[in-house]
Order: sequence, then C-alpha cells, then structure tokens
Amino acid sequence: MAARGSRTAGDAGDRVSKPYILCDAFGTLRGLHQGLKEAGYIEGENVAIEYRWAEGKYDRLPTLALELLRRQVSVIVTGANAATLAAKAATTTIPIVFILGEDPVPLGLVASLARPGGNATGINFVSGELVAKRLELLRELVPAAARVAVLVNPADATATETTLRDLEPAVRAIGLKIQVLKASTNQEIHAAFADMVRERPEALFLGSDPFFTNRRVQLATLSARHAIPLVAQAREIVEVGGLMSYGANIADGFRQAGVYAGRILKGAKPADLPVMQSSKFELVINAETAKVLGITIPPGLLAIADEVIE
Repeated sequence: MAARGSRTAGDAGDRVSKPYILCDAFGTLRGLHQGLKEAGYIEGENVAIEYRWAEGKYDRLPTLALELLRRQVSVIVTGANAATLAAKAATTTIPIVFILGEDPVPLGLVASLARPGGNATGINFVSGELVAKRLELLRELVPAAARVAVLVNPADATATETTLRDLEPAVRAIGLKIQVLKASTNQEIHAAFADMVRERPEALFLGSDPFFTNRRVQLATLSARHAIPLVAQAREIVEVGGLMSYGANIADGFRQAGVYAGRILKGAKPADLPVMQSSKFELVINAETAKVLGITIPPGLLAIADEVIE
C-alpha cells in the first residue's frame, strides 16, 4: 500500500492520501481498513486507496514497485517477502510497511527490530520459527504419518530456503521422511498433486506463501479429492476445507500495518517505529474435514485449539 500526499482527518485543502497495496492479498483488506481507521483514516473520506496485485506472478513486483515510485507515493505497504524486497530495491526513501513471515534483519530490510534505522518497518509473523511446531502438531493429529509431502513456492526463494532449513532438524527429531514439491502456478499445483498421488504421502505440509493462500480453494479441493490431510500456516486455508493451521492471524497483521501506515502519513518515521512481532498464534482445526478423512482429533488438541470448525 502506498500513499501520495497526506493529510490527517479534518485537514481541509490538503491533497488526499492515496495508499497502494503491493502484494497478493487474501481477505485481509478488512484488517487493513480497520488499522487505517484506528489511525484516523477512512477510505473515501480522507484517504483514497488504490490496489496493485501481483496475482501470484512475483516477477511483476519490481515493475509494480517502480510504478509506485513514478507516482511519488508517500508510503508503501507490502504483504509478502518478494513484494517487500522489490519495494526495498526500488527505493531507500519512500517509507515501507511490510508484513513478513520471517526475521527482516537477515534479509537486510532493517538494522534491528527495535531500531529499524532505514525506510522500512512493519510486522513479523515469525512463521519460519513455527515450522517445527506446526510439524509436531501434524504428527499429533496424524500419528500414522511417516511420509509427508512439503509444498513450497520457488518463486520466493528466500521463503523456500527458510522453510526447508527449519524443516530439516524438525524432521530428523520426529523421524519423518519428506518429499519436497514445488509450485508457483495453478498448473504446477495440479502437477504436484499428481506426484503425491503416485507417492502416497500421509499428509501435506504447506509452505508459508501468499500464493498458496490465494489458491486455498484449489489446494483444499485437491487435498480432499485425494484424501491427503493438509496442514498450513494460514487459517484461511482451513476455513475452506484444509485440515489444520497454526500461525499468526494474518488479518490482524494487516490491521497493525494499517495503523503503522497511518502513523507514517501523520509524520512518523519508519526508522523510529519498532518492528512488531506476533506473540499470539492460532491453532485452527476443521473437524468436518477430519471426519471425512477418517481422522480422530485427539482430546489434547481439541482442548488447546483456538477454533474448531464444525
């Protein structure tokens, strides 16, 4: 999201801010709008929002970022690793508010979490650190699983590398065998499932990537068709039929990003806004999907689940 010009609510005569989204979003706009509202900005009243979507084609992101620069925007909000890196490569002056799944320091986006020091700040979902925990929950829900397919998006090399790196020690500790599959298009998702049908893994572990959340219906439909339990980070995938998710609430992350964008429009500097880290994580289980798959949800998981979809 980016804004051209700025004004706080009630300042007559100034140019209306024009925020832009530079990402692939998936039902998160309500959270973004809520955050902007909390900061004093309401779309159509004192802020105009335009949206730019990569539509899963990450190679389009640098072009979208340069387009925003030509518009002389005031702030950019990004919703994926690839989008954030594209925006950061395009500008060192326009403020960037990111929503990331991993530590932004090793990516070179900020100097430190407490003092970003540059033109970028935002929210870290710490999804990479949750890979091992998600795998443990999968094993608890599907104890018979010995072979697990892992689907990652090669278009985001950073996220793929992080997922596989964090999976390796967790897999060794639990004693699982994994089959790594890659998909960055709808057709490649179908091809990945064709491989799974041949290899017959007992579960599918989905890498954290906005493209997969955008394709949640396709993924949930294919996993149900081929009776492959699907475990993911995003609850949105479970809401449409995936088996289980564990991770931060993405919509709330966009709400926090909206608050930060509003503060920047009012004059705050990204360098002075600490990177926020998610501290509350949701365990969501689809009981109907479990029933269809013949999976009995352990009482222990039911007791700690934040939501059970019937």
